Amino acid sequence: MVLKSLFGSAILAGLIAGGAATASAEDALTLQLKWVTQAQFAGYYVAAEKGFYKEAGLDVTIKAGGPDINPSQVIAGGGADVVVDWMPSALATREKGVPLVNIAQVFQKSGMMLTCRKDSGVTTPKDFPGKTLGVWFGGNEYPFLNWMNKLGYKTDGSEGGVNVLKQGFNVDPLLQKQAACISTMTYNEYWQVIEAGVKPDELITFKYEDEGVATLEDGLYTLDKSLADPAMVDKLARFLKASMKGWEYAVANQDEAVKIVLDNDETGAQTEAHQKTMMEEIAKLVGANPKGTGWLDDAAATRTVETLMSGGSDPVITKMPEGAWTHAVIEKAM
Repeated sequence: MVLKSLFGSAILAGLIAGGAATASAEDALTLQLKWVTQAQFAGYYVAAEKGFYKEAGLDVTIKAGGPDINPSQVIAGGGADVVVDWMPSALATREKGVPLVNIAQVFQKSGMMLTCRKDSGVTTPKDFPGKTLGVWFGGNEYPFLNWMNKLGYKTDGSEGGVNVLKQGFNVDPLLQKQAACISTMTYNEYWQVIEAGVKPDELITFKYEDEGVATLEDGLYTLDKSLADPAMVDKLARFLKASMKGWEYAVANQDEAVKIVLDNDETGAQTEAHQKTMMEEIAKLVGANPKGTGWLDDAAATRTVETLMSGGSDPVITKMPEGAWTHAVIEKAM
């Protein structure tokens, strides 16, 4: 299946070929993260700390996220030029009228999974009915809801379905046995459970990758209108080049990257041990794309779209998106 990309067209190519206006010494650009300062975003902090953005003629402001911050709303309101978001959330938002476009894909694999207590009686997804499952919302629920739809399980608590617990961004429901399973990331919440004293052999995990419902996470998104401006395209290309250099440095120098992340954590909430574990796991998701760090694989994007459209009577998105991603900016960066 081939999806049309509005900005893979001759229009954008012409804009880029025509050249952008000469950049000023340091062009301002704002990046909105999906979550708080942590190793999940190490590449951007490294790029800033090591001077990669400055070398690219950019003055980049990195805005941390949080439980009350929706990146899509931030960029729609003019509060950022680029945001980190997951593709399910971005595509659902695009279908609702906010024209987000993926310009790079940092994470090549999904880190999302359900982590369950073995003493809850869950051994396979067939055991989910009747159980309480913790789910993140705010755009993070889409992969889970699609998975349940594919399994044929209602999520309204009705007979034969599952009970959904709107999970906060912590692991308390599992520790306190309020839920049989909770949403976790391979690089974060799973290790919070372990650090709380639960032994790995007391848990069973179901990775979305293994269940055939993996969707793309942590991509970089901008708006349609930014891609219609040659000067902005040039600025975004320089941002991508510096950011991917930052990611490659972070993966190769993980201890230093963790130190940089901790130095930028104004809350002081992160611990070195947890961030080192996170950085190690994050490096596995960034991986090595044959075409370079940050390259969006069309097949993976198409698979994400098909997954989101296969949700039975209540799919995450209802039609094939056009213009939802482009390689034009990262090609310019490379």
